[in-house]
Amino acid sequence: MPVDAPSEPPLIPSDDVVVAFRMQNSNIRGRLVRLGATLDQIVAPHGMPDLAGRALSEALALAALCGSALPQGGNLNLLTRTDGVVSILVADFTASGRLRGYARYDGAKLQAFTQNATRADIASALGNGALAITLDAGPGEERYQGVLAFENAPLSGTVAAYFQQRENLPTFIRSAVAEQYVGSRRDPQPGTRWHRRAGGLMVQSLDSSADDDGRDDDWKRVELLAATVEDHELLDPGLTVERLLLRLFHEEAVAVERIIPLSAFCRCSREKVENVLLAFGAAELSDMLDDNGQISVTCEFCTKRYVFSLDELRKTGS
Repeated sequence: MPVDAPSEPPLIPSDDVVVAFRMQNSNIRGRLVRLGATLDQIVAPHGMPDLAGRALSEALALAALCGSALPQGGNLNLLTRTDGVVSILVADFTASGRLRGYARYDGAKLQAFTQNATRADIASALGNGALAITLDAGPGEERYQGVLAFENAPLSGTVAAYFQQRENLPTFIRSAVAEQYVGSRRDPQPGTRWHRRAGGLMVQSLDSSADDDGRDDDWKRVELLAATVEDHELLDPGLTVERLLLRLFHEEAVAVERIIPLSAFCRCSREKVENVLLAFGAAELSDMLDDNGQISVTCEFCTKRYVFSLDELRKTGS
């Protein structure tokens, strides 16, 4: 009787991926995200200053970490509104692994802040404000939004506090962003340059409180292990996900549950922008004309520019 060959473990990409895993010895789940080329595709077109780019990169990594728990068809939106020099961050994640995002900031104030601040990090750039996480589990499911205030706090810590306070789930999150030079510094080849990278680790106990079975001890142990992760480990594509999980949790019997490839996307289209413009009256459209007699609209997410003439809009609307 033939014997089936043992199935090989799934191949985990080194980059642009979320890996969901569980501890087989406890009721604890986790996710690890690595972002490379996909991050460049989202952030680079905006041409934003370094600090704003790092803030958006972290927001995208956190959106992928949190949103990857949703079922297929779900969506997570992470939004910050603050009084800082980076006043708005938006990161969208769809459960199929697609990401988009943008940041709003005052360029002059951000430059002055970076030059004068002794600690020009993301938390100080955001300042005081609120974090809103909107969860949409998919068609037929009710959308849910939770809002949490924060003051000069790390973004990853604020997201973890959201789950602890709003969902009553013990949560640990660490994220990291950096730039990596691709190519030789001595003999650079065409196309070699600095590439933005982001990574993150999230572990979460599905037991909302301690009990007599020692599950609270499980959480304390795993949280301590997770806290030993270093930024370079989260960011280095040369360190495989399998090796990193083994390094952190080798006694916890980690099992990979899902592998979600990540990619950039945008929902904008010429037709959608045109429909928005057609909702305005003739006088309002005339006020939107530039010096060339055209109406230009730039998508905040992907920076794609759409140009329309009044005659074109009149013809479509008639």
